[in-house]
Amino acid sequence: MDRLRQAISAGGQDYWLRDARAPATLIPGEAPGPVDGQGLVRFDLRIEQGRIAALAPLGTATEGPSLDGGQVWPGPVDGHTHLDKGHIWPRHANETGSFHGALTACATDRGGWTDADIEARFEWSLRAAHAHGTVAIRTHLESYAPRDPASWRVFRRLRDRWAGRIALQASSIAPLDRFAGEDGGLLADTVADSGGVLGMVTRLAGGVHDRLPDEFQPLLDHFFSLAEARGLELDLHVDESGESGARALIEIARTAVRRGFKNRIQCGHCCSLSIQPEEFARATIEACAEAGLSIIVLPMCNMYLQDRVPGRTPRWRGVTLVHELRAAGVPVSVASDNTRDPFYAYGDMDMVEVYREATRILQLDHPVGDWPRAAAATPAAAMGLQDKGWLKPGTAADLLLFRARGMTELLSRPQADRVVLRNGKVLDAEPPDYRDLDAVLGTGPG
Repeated sequence: MDRLRQAISAGGQDYWLRDARAPATLIPGEAPGPVDGQGLVRFDLRIEQGRIAALAPLGTATEGPSLDGGQVWPGPVDGHTHLDKGHIWPRHANETGSFHGALTACATDRGGWTDADIEARFEWSLRAAHAHGTVAIRTHLESYAPRDPASWRVFRRLRDRWAGRIALQASSIAPLDRFAGEDGGLLADTVADSGGVLGMVTRLAGGVHDRLPDEFQPLLDHFFSLAEARGLELDLHVDESGESGARALIEIARTAVRRGFKNRIQCGHCCSLSIQPEEFARATIEACAEAGLSIIVLPMCNMYLQDRVPGRTPRWRGVTLVHELRAAGVPVSVASDNTRDPFYAYGDMDMVEVYREATRILQLDHPVGDWPRAAAATPAAAMGLQDKGWLKPGTAADLLLFRARGMTELLSRPQADRVVLRNGKVLDAEPPDYRDLDAVLGTGPG
């Protein structure tokens, strides 16, 4: 791959990449060649002035670096992360690995946050995502203190600083009942003033995702009204448990339809859907399709966190009904979620890892079908970024180049030797060193 990097770097602004493969589902319109049994098409790709100029039939180009049949993907899109609380594990680990343990550890650590602390950890994660090739991220920001919105201050600075490298969006996150009263209005104003998305978790403060409380629907309607008054989109943490009483998803969909809500709604997690009775699950999926919801799945975090009981092997994967949702026409994405915090001890802001592990956990294969979009074009659409996540002429040549040819080659290795192109140029960036965080965290190895 070093030879490929050198050849591209020497090629100037305009050049061909010969003999590339890509999932045909990532190419809108007609594929530039025959599609094989793995859903891959082989072609030549033209780059001019930092943009994709053409996808041409294999053999069109007579010069330029060859990928030797290796794959090319558009820069991935990470539609659900938590950058302001990333990497706090060394300070406050989740000793039980449980959801309640995560809530407790995060709340303890959050009490000591400063702008400088948030910014250092937040930017470290952006550096990692950038080095791995991610082009857009939506992060949920801890919004428990609407009168001192530190995470939102940091977000605005970093969004401006990283403009042109990563398209950065933000959504609020706080329990639903925190949007009641004056503080809820202040928080919604902060989101609107920051160009953000209004988000919450479908539980009350101090609780977990279980049976819906009696006040759930009035609080939900009030939450919708805050978004409607400000023209905001919604991004919600929903039913993040294995409790059959966690049935917020269907109520969100029905509320959106009843109110005629026009803006985009993304719902994350939705774990309990997979343990509901079949009839109720079908009704929920139908409601999601009618409401036009998008679902985003966090397979690594949910498999790590859900159904964790000391001394007992987990009985389920903690994830939602992705295949059934997708079959009903509901857009489904995958994303990183938490990284090295009490909700997930691991992760590196690498969407190639996320897609690889999602394929294994969720069985997104045999056939692969259009699941490659789940890490690219589908989350981009949910974020309103219509030109990202596709291989199409006219879009920026922000690409990932792999030596791997087929899908098992791609998904069997971490692809740490990938070549990342930004505006057609080889990106000279490496994932940051964890030691860069030692002074901020006040700790050693995590």
